Amino acid sequence: MARQCAICGKTGMMVNNRVKLRGKFNPTIKRKQQPNLQWVKLDSGKRVKACAKCIKARKTQ
Repeated sequence: MARQCAICGKTGMMVNNRVKLRGKFNPTIKRKQQPNLQWVKLDSGKRVKACAKCIKARKTQ
């Protein structure tokens, strides 16, 4: 729950960093990229962690 959006359920994903070495790509680094989570206060008064995309969508409505 700590690294998951409470609104859409977005979690981290694995990403690769490809390095070109002597004319060929060498996939050397695999790491987990986390979503941009921030604390938001809902209309019910409850505080939850939501991703930046959900926060932006909520403000435009």
